[in-house]
Amino acid sequence: MSVTEGASLEGLRATTRAATLAGCGALVLWAFLAPLSRLAQPLPSLLLTGLAFGLGGMLALGLVAARGGRPAQRVLRALRQPPAAWVHGVAGLFGFHALYFAALALAPPVEANLLNYTWPLMIVLLSAPVLGLPLGARRLAGVGLGAGGAALLMAGGGAAFHASAVLGFAAALGSAVIWAAYSVLAGTRRVAGVPTEAVAGFCLASAALSLVAHAAFEPAAGPIGATQWLAIALLGLGPMGAAFFLWDVGMKRGDPRLLGTLGYATPVASTLLLAGFGLGALTWQAGVAAALVAGGGLLAASAAR
Repeated sequence: MSVTEGASLEGLRATTRAATLAGCGALVLWAFLAPLSRLAQPLPSLLLTGLAFGLGGMLALGLVAARGGRPAQRVLRALRQPPAAWVHGVAGLFGFHALYFAALALAPPVEANLLNYTWPLMIVLLSAPVLGLPLGARRLAGVGLGAGGAALLMAGGGAAFHASAVLGFAAALGSAVIWAAYSVLAGTRRVAGVPTEAVAGFCLASAALSLVAHAAFEPAAGPIGATQWLAIALLGLGPMGAAFFLWDVGMKRGDPRLLGTLGYATPVASTLLLAGFGLGALTWQAGVAAALVAGGGLLAASAAR
């Protein structure tokens, strides 16, 4: 290998590491989704989603416009994407949340969350046939440990699958499939060329669809108080704003296999945050789950590329 080729390879590895770190930032922000959603109660879920998506999208477009001269052209360039990109982006963001909230309405929340959190495993497994990335025993063992940790955490809430909630279970699995497909397809040749700035448009379109769905399926909300507006603002800035841009970078230029494995840390970290803010109880299951997820992440990270 020549010096030039070696430098190019090292540069590619550095880019991959940085992008994977960005994806990890999204996972950290998503850990705050549950505490902030609790803070926003009793706002209906789809209304909260629409407001947070709308705020996140508008802030992102503002940042795009402020990056240099000709702000209108910059915004139009971010929004002027092929139909396939819009279908991919909006189906991923809105489709995931719509099916997830439907699952919570039609099935017990513990079971719905357990099925929904099969998306990290799906991301890892889809990375091989879709992106041509090798898996290997260490990565599979790592994702297995992570899945076991998440399952232990959620089963600790008394998971029991009942046939009467089959539609809710289907919606939960559907949300997992949509998010895994959205994530992995972001790294394909057709979608990888779509700039991350376009996510702002996907957020705004998802906001509009969420508000329409709220008007159609949820009861009208009462006056929104200061605490709820604070929660909406924080959600729009973080878990339902910046997180989607960081995840886009991670999926397009990072290691989706490692990010999929580390995805199991989100429900564990969320549980720990809920307990830390006094919004939930810390159990032995959470401690063991944290150890399993951490071990799985380290095992997957140690695997050769």
